Amino acid sequence: MTQKLRIAIIGAGRIGYVHAGSVNDTPELELVYVVDPFEENAKKVTAAFGGKVSNDPSAVIASGEIDAVIIGSPTATHIPLLRECIAAGVHALCEKPIDLDVKNVEEFRALANSAKTNITLGFNRRQDPQYKALKAKVASGAIGTVEQVILTSRDPGPAPQGYIAVSGGIFRDMTIHDFDMARNFVPDIVEVTAFGANSFCDYIKEEGDFDNISVIMKGSNNELITVVNSRHAAFGYDQRAEIFGDKGMLQISNLSDTTVKSFTKDGTTAGEPFMDFFLERYADSYRNELKLFIEGIKTGKVLGSTYDDGRAALILADAAHESAHTGKSIKVNLK
Repeated sequence: MTQKLRIAIIGAGRIGYVHAGSVNDTPELELVYVVDPFEENAKKVTAAFGGKVSNDPSAVIASGEIDAVIIGSPTATHIPLLRECIAAGVHALCEKPIDLDVKNVEEFRALANSAKTNITLGFNRRQDPQYKALKAKVASGAIGTVEQVILTSRDPGPAPQGYIAVSGGIFRDMTIHDFDMARNFVPDIVEVTAFGANSFCDYIKEEGDFDNISVIMKGSNNELITVVNSRHAAFGYDQRAEIFGDKGMLQISNLSDTTVKSFTKDGTTAGEPFMDFFLERYADSYRNELKLFIEGIKTGKVLGSTYDDGRAALILADAAHESAHTGKSIKVNLK
């Protein structure tokens, strides 16, 4: 490995742009390639952060010019690209989900887990400063034994119909982050019950998906986890969490650009509007995720989310999808 870790970003969409910014902000990294079948997208990223443009990920992975890739391309490409990375000895940070079909995930599992290269899954919220502080408090025993976890995640507005059509549905695309976060506090989830509704978006309904969901899960020690998602929120990006135990409770509230509040004779205000997009709310988490990936490469360990974390989240997403469409509670085995 060269003095600077040489990086290629595969997929020059909004996530790719964010990752390129994180690479640019990290002195020990060098952005060598940005890869996208639409070269104009890649050129926008390289114009901002440097690097060469390519439309051929396989050629870049096999080039010998890079040490690691960050994969933000469409989900169907993830396992094929990871397979090529393992064969070429290239480390990979791959966005979720691993695949939309859990059978493909299971078939690739042994190779992924025996790889000598680092394969890290992009569940960035675990690396968010707020959630890391929450996890540390729980681990310290501050609230005793965890009994309930409540996770709220609402987007400011729905993604375009073209994206919804290929996303795999709200449980695999959006709620999958909450499934991973639920396992951050209750690793062994054994049962999933989900409800879905079409409350406001006709084109999401046309695609056979829900715009509003609730999920209740049970852990092996009778912990209860509740997840609430919506594809819209009039007041901005709604991200909250509550962990309740026998000795107390911990909460994460929504974040604003500032914490300034107004108190005058005319009344009081709650403060600045909430952040309006996940790229703003979780900017720090993407940088922290990248730092852990680098450290893991140096130490020979996966320090961020593992392949099996990605597998578990997809199993939970599939169970929620089945439950919401059948009205049944679904037993799961994440081992």
